[in-house]
Amino acid sequence: MSSPAPDTALLDRAAAWADQDPDAATAAQLRALCAKVAAGDRAAHAELADRFAGNLAFGTAGLRAELGAGPNRMNSMVVRRTAAGIGRFLLATADGAYIPRAVIGYDARHNSDVFARESAAVLTAAGIQVQLLPSALPTPVLAWAVRELGTEAGIMVTASHNPRADNGYKVYLGGRVETGWGQGAQIVAPMDAQIAARINHDEPMANIALAADGWEVLPGAGAPGDVEGAYLDAIASVVPRADGTASDSLAAARESLRIVLTPMHGVGGHTMAQALGQAGFSRVRLVAEQAEPDPDFPTVSFPNPEEPGALDLALALAGATDADLVIANDPDADRCAAAVKFEGTGWRMLRGDELGWLLGDRAAAKAAAGTVLANSIVSSRMLASIAAAHSLAHENTLTGFKWISRVPALAFGYEEALGYCVAPALVRDKDGLSAALLLADYAAELKAAGSSLPEVLDSLALAHGLHTTDQLSVRVADLGLLDTMMAALRSAPPATLGGEEVTGFEDLSLGANLPPTDGLLFATAANTRVIVRPSGTEPKLKCYLETITAVAGPAGLPAARAAATGSLGRIKQELADLLHG
Repeated sequence: MSSPAPDTALLDRAAAWADQDPDAATAAQLRALCAKVAAGDRAAHAELADRFAGNLAFGTAGLRAELGAGPNRMNSMVVRRTAAGIGRFLLATADGAYIPRAVIGYDARHNSDVFARESAAVLTAAGIQVQLLPSALPTPVLAWAVRELGTEAGIMVTASHNPRADNGYKVYLGGRVETGWGQGAQIVAPMDAQIAARINHDEPMANIALAADGWEVLPGAGAPGDVEGAYLDAIASVVPRADGTASDSLAAARESLRIVLTPMHGVGGHTMAQALGQAGFSRVRLVAEQAEPDPDFPTVSFPNPEEPGALDLALALAGATDADLVIANDPDADRCAAAVKFEGTGWRMLRGDELGWLLGDRAAAKAAAGTVLANSIVSSRMLASIAAAHSLAHENTLTGFKWISRVPALAFGYEEALGYCVAPALVRDKDGLSAALLLADYAAELKAAGSSLPEVLDSLALAHGLHTTDQLSVRVADLGLLDTMMAALRSAPPATLGGEEVTGFEDLSLGANLPPTDGLLFATAANTRVIVRPSGTEPKLKCYLETITAVAGPAGLPAARAAATGSLGRIKQELADLLHG
């Protein structure tokens, strides 16, 4: 079979891109790909076509994509054009009344530091006052800095827990652009669209000015005003100080609590270890193989604590050292995962909801009257019950911390995907460092009292009903299939789930109780709930399952857990058959 004729229009577009590309490496990569396409390589043609299938969309999460040349990838041209658009938005909003300010941070992924400096150069040249974090630091440090410094914008170059080949761009607004409770939160509509409209995807690189200098690099470790140290001083307030204001028994418990910590090759290791050490936790063991930042994430296939196998090294070290608690942060440390030892079954990672209940119950006990607990709609319903028990208000939000963090008077918020906001006055976003510090303090307090985190989970089940959660993800090769599957469920919703009659059905796209979002909610007569929605970051359909069972006493918990697990297993299988059918 003869090779197909080269797509000359596509090759011309790619050549024009390569000619402008300021990064010699990606320009060479693109030219090599074009040579393969010209020679008739079908795989190379598909790859090139995907890179030029469209412009990388700027949305409420900013940007996120695989590194590489082309408008549908993360690279210097996309970053510079995006930074130029952000600059235009900030200047238009200021309208001459003030000089806008921005603070920029970055993690340790490939090219994160390059993209941060290029963004600083573009914004500085545009007339924005820019402050740059001094080194690769966690996302929560940047989110805190937006509020602490009062800047109009914050940019964090990170792909969080995405695959190693990716990078991204989170954007926060504050200062004189975003006022009120949303100050310092990630962008939402309509500001995301306003920024996107000012990004000229065809702007010649020669037209985007770059300043050679003029931005301020914030003080680094050891220097007066060290930004990481200032952040650590701020989040220290989430737990009692261990220098005399904490009880002797609590201080002793902190000293004795054995913690295994892993930053999963990300940037949170130093900051998290410092936070724990300053609070008095002296027996912290870092997983040596994952302690230092490494953009290739050599010990994990996917740098997400939720993925199977991601915590294997940490759990092995915990078992070998008779630890009390495992703490894991994702690569940019905005998420917190934890594992504890359960009597009779051994070490197990806590589900995101379980950790949310623990932190939420502790936050509720200390929350001021009139404050609010909040979680995303796909998270467990237990936090609402915890809030009611403490005479606090509760709110459900759309998925994502850009919504959770904007709930007025928020005292605590979480989403089941390991995101927790325990100090909204400091960081208006999820913060895996302050959350981990609060969890460690809770574990120490319980240890001093002869109790444990698993025992608290049991007590919460007895007080609020046994909430059992699970998930099903159906990955697809064609994104169009997600619309097809959602349409099929809308037109013919299941009449039963796990043998229970479906008595409630809500199409979340109609926006009855929340702003419209693509999702479906099913509820059964036995109080089981299933929510189905397309993933916002991956080509898959996600199903969130939860049962609630009343339990009379501790003796009934094992049987109730087994029954609930069995029920969820049946529902998962039914949904899998339905969606694959």
